[in-house]
Amino acid sequence: MLTVEHLESGYGRMQILWGVELAVAEREVHVLLGANGAGKSTFFKVLVGLLPAWSGGVRIHDRDITSLSARERVKLGLGYTSETGIFPDLTVDDNLRISALALPSVDRKEAIEAAYGRFEELKSRRHDLAGGLSGGQRKLVAIARALVVKPAVLLMDEPSSGLSPRYVTEVVERLSELRGTTTLVVAEQNVSFLDIADSVSVLEGGRIKFSGSKGAFSNNEALRNAFFGLE
Repeated sequence: MLTVEHLESGYGRMQILWGVELAVAEREVHVLLGANGAGKSTFFKVLVGLLPAWSGGVRIHDRDITSLSARERVKLGLGYTSETGIFPDLTVDDNLRISALALPSVDRKEAIEAAYGRFEELKSRRHDLAGGLSGGQRKLVAIARALVVKPAVLLMDEPSSGLSPRYVTEVVERLSELRGTTTLVVAEQNVSFLDIADSVSVLEGGRIKFSGSKGAFSNNEALRNAFFGLE
């Protein structure tokens, strides 16, 4: 479904990513773990076309999308939500409508209503400013925005950012509801997201240090302690 081959990139002359490789199967939940500064956000920006690849390639459904624009990637089924993921000064409804602009006009209303059907609690807040919602609700708006375009692959960058432990648990639970419906790649430093993972990668210093099943990661005590100090 999503294949990344020897990807390298950065900003100006500063290289951030070094030969990153990743393979995520259809409808798999993959968690990309890494501390702040590991290169997770840079990696996602290259995947969605917001930052050019210096070398290597990105494929979806065996189609090379490395040279495509961000808009073209969305049309091919790539969805993305950043750490913030919303327009705080716009209403919930306007946030969803902006995302729906990537769809044919005849499909937009249905896609928005489908998002409200998945997140019923947002429907009653549709005319409220997104920035005035609770932290957990703002994350749900970000997820709903990404789902409006019906992505085959959804990339989520740090969904736990700015959330209390209570809301992190809520977001993990809501993301678990997506299992089996879309391919989900979550970049995180919060290991709570391992609860929904099928497979795991560890990114450190712009390089993949581990990639395998959740079971293999959990059984590798040295790796767990080295990166996260887990017991």
